[in-house]
Amino acid sequence: MNNPSRSVTILLALGVIALAVFPRFGESFYVDLVVRMMILGIFAMSLDLLIGFTGLISFGHAAFFGLSGYLLAISTPETGPVSIWLALPLCLLGSALAALVIGWFSVRTSGIYFIMITLAFAQMLFYFFNDNTALGGSDGLFIYFKPGVSVGGVTLLNLDNVNTLYYVVLASLIGAYALLRVILRSPFGRVIQGIRANEARTRALGFATFRYKLVSFVIAGTLAGFAGFLQGVHGGIMSPAYLGWHESGTVLMMVILGGIGTLYGAVLGAFAMVFLQDWFQELTEHWLLLMGGFVIAVVLFLPNGIAGLPHQIGALFTRRTARPPPERHGE
Repeated sequence: MNNPSRSVTILLALGVIALAVFPRFGESFYVDLVVRMMILGIFAMSLDLLIGFTGLISFGHAAFFGLSGYLLAISTPETGPVSIWLALPLCLLGSALAALVIGWFSVRTSGIYFIMITLAFAQMLFYFFNDNTALGGSDGLFIYFKPGVSVGGVTLLNLDNVNTLYYVVLASLIGAYALLRVILRSPFGRVIQGIRANEARTRALGFATFRYKLVSFVIAGTLAGFAGFLQGVHGGIMSPAYLGWHESGTVLMMVILGGIGTLYGAVLGAFAMVFLQDWFQELTEHWLLLMGGFVIAVVLFLPNGIAGLPHQIGALFTRRTARPPPERHGE
């Protein structure tokens, strides 16, 4: 695994500091927008674990994101908040079990077949919730109360407070990134990266590649479920759209635009897409044309995504400074 360079690490640290102080200066609308960016950043990192490090291109990753949000909505009564000590484990366990079942069938395939089977499972869940009137049908379910975070009757965190929720999500983003870093630096992480590079050779070395891919799939699905839990807490509603192919395609685009196989690039991609969508929508009703132009520009001029921009700038600067001076004639 390629670790971030010193300059990138410094930029990431400055970014975290900027996020930490942003609620003190930003308007409430933009604070709320950044919360959504960070949640999608966690979601995108979970998919990057599959695409960038395990070599599994999933087009149904939103299944775990939306399922977790629905589990939160179902477990929350209309009369009061549910305890986070009950809701969060339920959402994570439900996402993990779904990932285990879907992964058990999916990782036996590869290439286009893997893409199609993950999409098929996600669409099955989409139509289950979309056609189920007891669960709100296409309108979805409202989450009237945010989960309570208390110990012994003492409230530790009030998630109804925008700033409190902001810092909980920020801590979750940092924690998810650190956790994935630890996983990828472990022997397990080395093996799944070996699978991505050459699965046949990794299998020849004696590693049960099916098990490693399945565990990676479950970890990614559980982390996506955690992002779905945070989205349910933040948005207060969960609809079938969160499970659909469009949501899976959006998060896949975030990973590609940010930079596959970097983790932090997935977060950058999430921030860029959400920010530009909001900005372009204010400029014109044809904002999708502008968004398409941005995507094309990144693909053409930033082959390594937004995360590769500092390296490209540094390489360009190095080439210019290392260029020998022109020869003088007549001397």
